[in-house]
Amino acid sequence: MSKNDFLPIGELARRTGLSVSSIRFYEEKRLLSAMRTSGNQRRFLRSDIRRLSFIMIAQKLGLPLSDIEDQLAKLPQGRTPNARDWKTISASIRDQLDARIAMLERTRDRLDGCIGCGCLSLSKCQLYNRDDKIGEGGSGPRLVLD
Repeated sequence: MSKNDFLPIGELARRTGLSVSSIRFYEEKRLLSAMRTSGNQRRFLRSDIRRLSFIMIAQKLGLPLSDIEDQLAKLPQGRTPNARDWKTISASIRDQLDARIAMLERTRDRLDGCIGCGCLSLSKCQLYNRDDKIGEGGSGPRLVLD
């Protein structure tokens, strides 16, 4: 590897739009790792731009950091991930994304039917939890998320 294969943390921050502290946080969480210079400065592989981009996208999709860490562990260390590497990750999170999309569509459809429906009937409402019966199954908006 040549010197040009590495970026200082400030350049990585500029290229990804992340703050230096965010990059340090992801490094602390072992989502990426830095090499150290003789002066103990961090140097990141250029491929870490893609790793950080994946982290940002996965978080926007609602994946928890633990799942992101599991996915990034599948990528090679020390070489730029190729299309096959990313395809493997894509295939492994597809089911999670499909389930999230289905939940969002159910929620949207129920809200379309409820907002402004005018039924004024708490006994028929798809979102109302009469006498908190559903609370026995756990906290939160169970009718919408199921």
